[in-house]
Amino acid sequence: MRYLVTGAAGFIGSAICHRLVAEGHDVVGFDDLSVGSSEHLAGVPEVRLEEADVRDGDAVARAANGCDAILHQAAMKSVPRSIEEPERYTDVNVLGTLNVLLAARERSATVVFASSSSVYGDQDRFPQTEEMVPRPRSPYAATKLAGEAYCRAWWESYGVPTIALRYFNVYGPGQDPASEYAAVVSRFASACLTGARPTIYGDGEQSRDFAFIDDVVEANVLAARAPKEAFGRAFNIGGGSEPTSVKRLLELIAASCGVEPEPVYEPERPGDIRRSEADVSLARGLLGVEPKIGIVDGLRRTVDWFRDAGRPT
Repeated sequence: MRYLVTGAAGFIGSAICHRLVAEGHDVVGFDDLSVGSSEHLAGVPEVRLEEADVRDGDAVARAANGCDAILHQAAMKSVPRSIEEPERYTDVNVLGTLNVLLAARERSATVVFASSSSVYGDQDRFPQTEEMVPRPRSPYAATKLAGEAYCRAWWESYGVPTIALRYFNVYGPGQDPASEYAAVVSRFASACLTGARPTIYGDGEQSRDFAFIDDVVEANVLAARAPKEAFGRAFNIGGGSEPTSVKRLLELIAASCGVEPEPVYEPERPGDIRRSEADVSLARGLLGVEPKIGIVDGLRRTVDWFRDAGRPT
């Protein structure tokens, strides 16, 4: 099969590219390199990287030529930044998704859309299931919900096979801790390995469902081959276990690093939710997704990678 992976030079996109190449597929990568790095694809020279903006519909269409499936990972991802730049987030995340869907319609390609657990917002019961009414608290979350709606409409209106995957806090080896908006696992790992004081926003009792990168990649591969019953739907992609508080997360990472850090507490960030916990039974039943890497093992692998790669600086 031939795949187009948007956001191919990012954390998740590059991991998907590595997996697809290992399976012998023809892979076209698409990335404007505004956040991602071509270094993430250094180990897979087989990937043909198209450097372009997902808002450029003609560029997306050209990259999609001959592709059987499009795994759409490209997006602006920070909740706090989306509150500062809602217009730009809408432009990139919504228009970019529309361009992917238009290209897929012309080429009869399946689309797997990277959505987010942030669409749920704060709910009254847990775990979160796909039939819950979304309550997005940030422009970022709203753009992901809009992308899901477009995907469903493309299946209903044009018969384009689409699947949305609601990622719950993806982490693992290869994640960049240097960004101002870096994910909490990579930030904590970097701080603990360099002797810096990690920052906790809020009281640290907020909890998250953490999904290891290998499990997320597997979910994308399975979604691209999903049965018709899955088309037009959204699926939770989580860790498959109890959520972990931010304080507990730091304890686990610190233990893997052999340190006892003193965190710095900062005010809660706008748009952050209090708790996330995925019910993955729908993805398990229709896609065959089965989370395999638990939080303790996943954090150990992540810390080992940072230590061996010497990435934290």
